[in-house]
Amino acid sequence: MEVLSDVLNSLRVSGSVYFCNHIEPPWTIDFLQKKTACFHLVRRGACWVKIGDKIEQLFTGDLIFLGPGTDHTLTSEAPEGQMSISGESTLLLCGTCSFEQDILSPLKDMFQQTTIVREDELDKHPWLKSTFSQLSSEYMAQNIGNEIIVNKLTEVVLVELIRINFGRQKQHSFLHALKDKRIKKALELMHESPQEQWTIDTLASRIGMSRAAFAKKFTLLVEQTVFNYLSNLRIQKAKKMITTTTLFIDDIALSVGYESERAFTKTFSKYVGSTPKQYRKSQSKL
Repeated sequence: MEVLSDVLNSLRVSGSVYFCNHIEPPWTIDFLQKKTACFHLVRRGACWVKIGDKIEQLFTGDLIFLGPGTDHTLTSEAPEGQMSISGESTLLLCGTCSFEQDILSPLKDMFQQTTIVREDELDKHPWLKSTFSQLSSEYMAQNIGNEIIVNKLTEVVLVELIRINFGRQKQHSFLHALKDKRIKKALELMHESPQEQWTIDTLASRIGMSRAAFAKKFTLLVEQTVFNYLSNLRIQKAKKMITTTTLFIDDIALSVGYESERAFTKTFSKYVGSTPKQYRKSQSKL
């Protein structure tokens, strides 16, 4: 199994577009107290973005991603000491996005609160650029049934942006783990068969390392012990099964490697903060 794809799939990405239109200068839009993350793509024209004391200029083709709770302002008005933007209109594409990014994800600490992807970087991903164009067209057309298309396209865009950001994080420990042939193989084994009764000994044997060397290297690169990573992985997969299937809890427990519902419930409660049954009930209300 391709480990990164499996991890990205577990993030449960969702998103939607809420604005795509031409704006004539002068204009200013404040984005305050947003509970979800959001993104803005300058389809045409230019503008300034203000985030606290930080000011950046965005040009045609530039994209900015902002984490939840990041107050910011988009404006055509140049800050003091900066050259004003031409009087042409600006075409903005704005959307919201969210993905499950809790303690169970090895990517939990890799996302910046503010990320700017410039046009020259987006040019390296022509498929993504064409998807943005289709996303804008679908939203502006307002045809019957376009809402579901817009939402699904937004989800695809967000996964691709996560991949771009992942590629930027060259020092991120999980990236180094995936580049190490033996540690990558151990991760693949766990992701392919989380239900197996894996131990440090069995994994070390499968990848051709000693027990001590494997445990040390895995913890160094992944920044989690083998046991913690496997527990996180099992609970993450269990969470998805709880919310997307009608399987009994004891069947889910077996499918992710727990021989008893009691042991599964104990571990699940430790990592999630509620029992599997409580979690299923809470998710059904969303």
